[in-house]
Amino acid sequence: MTHTLAERRRRLPVAARHFEPHIQGLRAVAVLLVVVFHFWPGRLSGGFIGVDIFFVISGFLITAHLVRELTDTQRINLPQFWSRRIRRLLPASIAVLLFCSVATLLVLPLSGLGDTVREILASTFYIENWVLAANSVDYLAAENDPTMAQHYWTLSLEEQFYVLWPLLLLAGVSLGAKFLTQKRTAALVTTVIVVSALSLVFSVVYTALEPAPAFFVTFTRMWEFGAGALLALLPALRPRSVWANAVLGYGGLLVILVTAYLYGPSTPFPGYMAILPVFAAVAVIAARRSERWWEAGSILSLRPARFIGDISYSLYLWHWPLVVIAPYVPGWGLTTAHRLTLFVLCFVLAWLTKKFVEDPGRQWRYLTRRRPRVTAAFAVVLMAVSAAFAGVAYLVNQPRYEAAAAELQAIREDFPECFGALSLGGCDNPELEGLIVPSPGFGNADSPEHEECFVQLNNSELVACEFGSEAADAPRVALIGDSHAYQYIEAMITLAEERGWALTTYLKGACPWNAAEVGGPSAAFTASCDAWKQNLRAELESGEPFDAIFTAALATTPYPGSDADAAAAGFTEAWAWAGDAPIVTIVDNPDLSDDPNKCLRQNSIEACAEPRDSVLVEDDPIAIAGAEASELLDLTELYCDEESCHVVVSGANVYRDQDHLTVTWTLSMRELLGDAIERALDRG
Repeated sequence: MTHTLAERRRRLPVAARHFEPHIQGLRAVAVLLVVVFHFWPGRLSGGFIGVDIFFVISGFLITAHLVRELTDTQRINLPQFWSRRIRRLLPASIAVLLFCSVATLLVLPLSGLGDTVREILASTFYIENWVLAANSVDYLAAENDPTMAQHYWTLSLEEQFYVLWPLLLLAGVSLGAKFLTQKRTAALVTTVIVVSALSLVFSVVYTALEPAPAFFVTFTRMWEFGAGALLALLPALRPRSVWANAVLGYGGLLVILVTAYLYGPSTPFPGYMAILPVFAAVAVIAARRSERWWEAGSILSLRPARFIGDISYSLYLWHWPLVVIAPYVPGWGLTTAHRLTLFVLCFVLAWLTKKFVEDPGRQWRYLTRRRPRVTAAFAVVLMAVSAAFAGVAYLVNQPRYEAAAAELQAIREDFPECFGALSLGGCDNPELEGLIVPSPGFGNADSPEHEECFVQLNNSELVACEFGSEAADAPRVALIGDSHAYQYIEAMITLAEERGWALTTYLKGACPWNAAEVGGPSAAFTASCDAWKQNLRAELESGEPFDAIFTAALATTPYPGSDADAAAAGFTEAWAWAGDAPIVTIVDNPDLSDDPNKCLRQNSIEACAEPRDSVLVEDDPIAIAGAEASELLDLTELYCDEESCHVVVSGANVYRDQDHLTVTWTLSMRELLGDAIERALDRG
């Protein structure tokens, strides 16, 4: 005797009756988009939309569950709801964070110690999205390599949703009953629409103004959960027609795949661009499974898709730490073969975690048979264990960090003969062969120490820092520009102290001293850069004139609508604000394809060099303008030979990241900078 799908569902227990297997298949699509995006970002540049699909799914399932409970019992048992979420999510989450702490202790470079431990703790307590939002507006922090816990921002946001959402629904029902309507569904729908509309408007506006933090904060994403919630509250929206089912299912999948392929780093997201993938996910959920094998719901319900959906949570947890840690594992890396191996390993670890951590944690009778406060105590214990592991990693490695910093400082105070830029002109010291200072494990930490002198992205305040001589007749020297000027600040301070200058700095992230409008991450940044430059102009034109000014800039800074010559003219125009002060500038250093410290931990110095043609900018605007300035330093021969540009020069580790120089390297070249400025002072 055969039964229809509907008849078979009526025979199931209540929990199983509401299970929709095609949603597990949609989870599989979402997690694969994210994993492929992180393993091969160039192949699927918009794979980050996978997290938005997860948000829609959560909004649908959680709202459906809460509404059923509200209908059946006239209340929502919040402690029970939150305890189920804890048992479902926390054990696997903490297990992976413990792995991250151990990896921090044993494998990762010392330079990332503080950031990694900080983000493990933030992820433990589910505030990682807010930590990343805060750091995203810090230009110097934004340059840091991502930590193993960075992907926990989505889990933090989901947990915040689980706390807020039932409270919002209960508030909506209460207010609706008191002021608007006695109909519970109408009150719930009104609540979700209002919250979602406000969130969407905020998302669009905030993404336009502050795209970096907008990507992470809770309020720009609440409407995505709300989109799924509306489908749960209004089941009549789900089609009954076979063809409508097919159009929604396959149409939704097509939109998801197309946006995952077409979106990329320049897409203003979440904002209005998130509407397409979000409503595509709603469409796929709406296209429920039927008896017809060829419908999207049935395809997504196949066992392989459901298996990936079942392990999707653990797969998401594991994939990112493996990507981050791979470049630092001896004998490993991120070649195609290594990536494929890690890709498979992610699935193995996810299955093992599902079987031995997720499922037992969710079903542990000691917790399920006791009051929710026991589960809450269990959560506190797990979080304490995670925090303790992170603390141990920090306490053990911090003395090593301090020892590495002290060793580096000692070398800076007495450079070996011919070290770094001191080798210019053919100086050679055989003892420097194979030496790398700072070490690849500490190179990222070798950054300037005067962050108070560096204006952040959306800040237009003109910050002036003064160093060196206080004598009335001391030569007045200024350092002005973006982060590629800031990278020389320690060398300039040392020069001021050694040569008796009165040094003043004016520095702003991503904002070169150029009269042309500078493009950037947002309209707010562009406006702040313009305002900062106007403040700088007023200061230069009204203040005591400088005797010489040193400036530098990133060669690849975007100047919308300008070619290199027009951008160079912008430098010349801006430099005129300083009156007759001699201008000293420098050809920008090579811009590499990736942070070379990763390569140096795995390979020889020679193997980490990059082709000259791929890392040098042929038409550097500041170099074009500098040809007419008082002094133009072109130190390309320090970095590059005829074919390659090197990342270690005469024992000095040149880079602290992809394009910024280590303080050690700039200190080794300070005499070259100082002599150029002295020549300008003599002419001035």
